[in-house]
Amino acid sequence: TGHSIGEITAACLSGVFSFEDALNLVAWRGKLMQAQEPGSMLSVNLPKDQVVPLLNNNVELALVNAPNFCVVSGSFEDMDLFEKKLSAAYPECRAIRLKTSHAFHSHYMEPAIEPFLKFLNSVQYGSVNIPFISNVTGTWITNEEAVNPGYWASHIRSTVNFSDGISELIKDESSIFIEVGPGNTLSM
Repeated sequence: TGHSIGEITAACLSGVFSFEDALNLVAWRGKLMQAQEPGSMLSVNLPKDQVVPLLNNNVELALVNAPNFCVVSGSFEDMDLFEKKLSAAYPECRAIRLKTSHAFHSHYMEPAIEPFLKFLNSVQYGSVNIPFISNVTGTWITNEEAVNPGYWASHIRSTVNFSDGISELIKDESSIFIEVGPGNTLSM
């Protein structure tokens, strides 16, 4: 599995993308996302079902990282209002602003979808040779999803369903988890 952009790495290791295409996808996706309106993200130490009723059209569920750990995304101003609403509803809740420049996995990323789709249409797709988890569905990706440019384009906007993906992986009691990346954020 991968977390958000890490799913491109999982797809590359699986055989869906060549190494070169995966590098280009990551670079192009990052460039497009950075070109969008700046925004904010807030980690919330509550389950999804308690966070969702507090959301509105401007603050969205961006990530579900664990059963009791979500991230919401929106503009700086809307995030200030959301924090007040969250504090009033759940005074004991711990919420932390993420060190990020944009409201990733929200409607603020929608302008990046079409240009990314055009780029994705130029990529050569292989097959899922090693099964991996979809961040969108939280379960095993199908080959049809993996080779669909629309799946990867919508990935920019979709909620990352990491928690369900990990739940799927731990069904195999012999699983061993190793975090590969610049830190230990996910294992923490």
